Amino acid sequence: MSLYITSLNSGSNGNCYYVGNETDAIFIDAGISCRETEKRMRRLNLSMDKVRAIFISHEHTDHIKGVAVLAKKYRLPVYITAATLQYAGLLLNDHVVMPLHGNAVINVGELVVTAFPKLHDAADPHSFMVSYNSINIGVFTDIGSPCEQLIHHFQQCHAAFLETNYDEEMLEKGRYPYFLKNRIRGGKGHLSNAQALQVFRDHRPSFMTHLLLSHLSKDNNNPELVQNLFTEHANGTEIIVASRFGETAVYCVS
Repeated sequence: MSLYITSLNSGSNGNCYYVGNETDAIFIDAGISCRETEKRMRRLNLSMDKVRAIFISHEHTDHIKGVAVLAKKYRLPVYITAATLQYAGLLLNDHVVMPLHGNAVINVGELVVTAFPKLHDAADPHSFMVSYNSINIGVFTDIGSPCEQLIHHFQQCHAAFLETNYDEEMLEKGRYPYFLKNRIRGGKGHLSNAQALQVFRDHRPSFMTHLLLSHLSKDNNNPELVQNLFTEHANGTEIIVASRFGETAVYCVS
């Protein structure tokens, strides 16, 4: 009676997160190619036959690159808001498009998926919590700042993918132009290491077993730095950095 989770890829070059039980699974976002998704699933001994749906958080390319081919090849429904679909430019058959609304609760096989709005510079961005047998997995990336909804759902999670996009000092001293730095840290961009750590320290439930640090910037963060930062405050939670270069292991959450 467990959930199994992995990050197939996490970063500005593509995002795809897998959550499933023994019979049913979903993808949150599909930002790497269908071929690469299949390769990584095979390496992890995960079956595409269990994948029942794709949920789209927002329309940025690194979250939707593989959606159209995956949906067509595996006949997968795609849960997406009307505004996200409008701005995504996806070529999807009408019959695979499933409506998604803020604070929606959707049943996919034995899984229950809860969507809620988040702060990000996109048309209608959402985060997700996936539940089964009273186990909750959160997928919380591309967040400008930690709103009350994020905190509410994080407090219920047995495991979570939480954005740690940038180190504030690295961003400030880095090569990015000023307007881009402000976009990243301006409240509708991305979550810093410090912001994410505060969420974790202040709101981590005692039963959280795994935290996957996600969507790290290639230029403004360092995997070892953020691993050490969170490990110092882990209190029994396993800390994993989700890579932009490959899949993580599969973690069993029960």
